[in-house]
Amino acid sequence: MAHYWGVHAVRVTAWKPGVVRVVASATDPLKAPQIPKQRGAGRLLRVVVGALETGAQWVIDLREVPHWLIVGATRSGKSTLINALVAGLARQPVALVGIDCKGGMELSLYGPRLSALATSRAQTVKLLGALVDLTLDRMTVCRAARVRNVWGLPEDERPVPIVVIVDELAELFLVASRHEKEEAQAASTALIRLAQLGAALGVFLVVAGQRVGSDLGPGVTALRAQLAGRVCHRVADPGTAEMALGDLNPDALHAAQSITPEQAGTAVLASADGWDRARSHLVSEAEAERIAAESAHLTPYVPELVTAGGGTSAGDVPSVRLERLDGDENE
Repeated sequence: MAHYWGVHAVRVTAWKPGVVRVVASATDPLKAPQIPKQRGAGRLLRVVVGALETGAQWVIDLREVPHWLIVGATRSGKSTLINALVAGLARQPVALVGIDCKGGMELSLYGPRLSALATSRAQTVKLLGALVDLTLDRMTVCRAARVRNVWGLPEDERPVPIVVIVDELAELFLVASRHEKEEAQAASTALIRLAQLGAALGVFLVVAGQRVGSDLGPGVTALRAQLAGRVCHRVADPGTAEMALGDLNPDALHAAQSITPEQAGTAVLASADGWDRARSHLVSEAEAERIAAESAHLTPYVPELVTAGGGTSAGDVPSVRLERLDGDENE
């Protein structure tokens, strides 16, 4: 009896000069990616966040690609991806820093596990300034030790890695007054500085937004150039997809623009090494809150950053004040 096998998709890519790779899949690996069983914290700064269309695991490894831009419209899967990434990082010995200028509506879920959280543009400018100072302190330590990065330091002298998560970048750059414009420029300059220096000094950026376009100012375009990893979910305007993928690969851009509302969670990820379609694991808000609470004891003490304050009732959104400690020096 003859057997007929259905084919879900066929993808043809130029693998290397003179060689074409053809990949055929019988089923859709993105239909319901299974969350792998957690065995300890895993490798530092490496998180399995979902599945690739090839059937392989979707891994975000900040040691390999240190800075990421993640875009997506409402209900596109952007928040789910961030949940999956933070849930994985929360179990590791890293400091998580949040910037959420929508009053902390998204990142306050992880409050118990965050070393710092800024919920307004003014707080963000202070936080980013402290992070730049911390990064420059680490540079001084590396120079004194005659090493090129923090990974060259003895393990007991190595500073804790810091992952900075920026939710809704547009909130930082949309301005209505001269004072707000100055704050936005200060935040932009600090983010670009962190992106330029951070990879070698243990500071990593994950920048997310529903809309990220050149109309937000030249600072956004300059920052985009420093974020080598890109993830594009379904977006509401072509400019955001262009900003995320247009400078990397036209095929990736076309694939991202073809994502439909029914494909929530599906994304196109790209870097200088190529692109793939992928889907993140479903990590609910309740699951994210549970993991943050269970991992709270792993929150590192970063002496350069002091967090204080918080809502006093269930309806309050936590607000965090950030200060530089006088006299503190990076160990």
